[in-house]
Amino acid sequence: MSVDVSDAGVVVRARTKSGVPAECTGCGRLSEWCHSRYVRRLADVSLGDRPMRIDLSVRRLYCENVMCPKVTFVEQVAGLTVRYQRRTPQLQRLVEDVGVVLAGRGGARMLRILNIRLSRCTVLSQLMRVPLPPLETPRALGVDDFALYGDTYGTLLVDATTRLPLTLWEGRDAEQLSRWLREHPGVEVACRDGSLTYRQGIAGGAPDAVQVSDRFHLWQGLSRRAQDIASAHRGCLSAALPPAGESGPAPAEETAGNTAEDSRAARHARRVFEAVQALTSTGRSHSSVARELGLDRRTVSKYARARTWQEVMRRPPRKPSTLDPHLDYLQQRWDEGQHSAKILHEELRAKGYLGHYQRVKMAVAPLRRGLPLDEPRERLPSPREAARWITTHPHRRNLHINDRLPRLLDHCPELRQAHDLVRRFAAMLDNRDATPFQDWLDDLTHSGLAPLVGLAGALREDRHAVAQGISTSHNSGVNEGRITDVKLQKRLMAGRAGVPLLRHRVVLIAHLRRRYADRPTVSPR
Repeated sequence: MSVDVSDAGVVVRARTKSGVPAECTGCGRLSEWCHSRYVRRLADVSLGDRPMRIDLSVRRLYCENVMCPKVTFVEQVAGLTVRYQRRTPQLQRLVEDVGVVLAGRGGARMLRILNIRLSRCTVLSQLMRVPLPPLETPRALGVDDFALYGDTYGTLLVDATTRLPLTLWEGRDAEQLSRWLREHPGVEVACRDGSLTYRQGIAGGAPDAVQVSDRFHLWQGLSRRAQDIASAHRGCLSAALPPAGESGPAPAEETAGNTAEDSRAARHARRVFEAVQALTSTGRSHSSVARELGLDRRTVSKYARARTWQEVMRRPPRKPSTLDPHLDYLQQRWDEGQHSAKILHEELRAKGYLGHYQRVKMAVAPLRRGLPLDEPRERLPSPREAARWITTHPHRRNLHINDRLPRLLDHCPELRQAHDLVRRFAAMLDNRDATPFQDWLDDLTHSGLAPLVGLAGALREDRHAVAQGISTSHNSGVNEGRITDVKLQKRLMAGRAGVPLLRHRVVLIAHLRRRYADRPTVSPR
């Protein structure tokens, strides 16, 4: 064996031993009858930042078995050569792993960094030649859909026990899922969301399997209904604000001679409010009022719900600022006669303020007009915020929520009822107890709240799977994690991957991570 090292790379010249029997690739019989020799050029992983090539002289042998269809065969060196392959097994595994992780173009760039020059098409072809792991029917199956491209969706199947993806395909119809389940019998538990399509597919392909509706989707659906109720009772949300005596400084429109009322926006809001209130008080619909006044129907609805024109002019709360701790000092120095923003900024910097001069200048601007400093103003909670207050666990609510939520619930019986129903369902999820589910479902039906009544109808049709989702430990969390992985692989391929390539990468990359995660870590000495 000889080794040549140059700037172009490392070349290793080697020769197999003569007289050593070799196994026929056709029948497996040993033979040492040499026919001839030739040199195989094998690419290997780089050595010392240089490309490496092995020039291996191998024998061609006669097969001594007269019944074998092969007359001659070439000997193979275990761990170094593979039939019809010009790469060593170690380099081939590297190419396949890089292709799995980075796909075509990214894989070719990474291999070029490793001094291995392959085109993106070659990397993809090597990736597609890797066989998928043997598919074993799982006991617990996870089913979920994902956006493939545009309005086209796909279906992903996951082993809920090992958390490994099994397969994916384009479409999300029930027949495809039923066919797969019939071809792979043995599924005992099927985790899914509330999709009617997957419910029918599982029932058709594995009728004996226990279907489990995911707790996350159940809670998400209930939270959305709570937000719909809060939107329908938007007028009650003002009850969450503290009483006037506790709201801190007076609103700006009550100071300095009602300066806000003199603005152009305030005059416009007042005129629109008076016109909308005058027309809606006669019983006319919002659509007809909008047509007469030339306004959008949603604008008319906003002005019709308001009790005063100031509500539609309410300023959003000022965001917290690093200047807030120094507002009292600014007011004190202003009262003492110091009206220079530049000097005030220098004094604040001496006290530890790190903000810009412009912020101090803007802060003292109201003082120049005879107005108080711009303090944060209380604002109405949005329907989404009110729904979040209701769905948040009582022990996780902060002081802000604990102060405002009781006032809101005392003022609005409908939100009180929704809050009680939501907390009862949360107790079932926390205790993993589906015994009160039927009574809760009946109360949901007779609540008189349209969003909850509609939800009760959907849950009643799927009550067995919902009860399993409440009481069992199975869920679709592993499905959601794998869907995130699918989206990542799609982005890495710029959305140009077909379903076969996407399936190959999603399945193989999960096994690749598991394989390297299971390897023991060797600590350096």
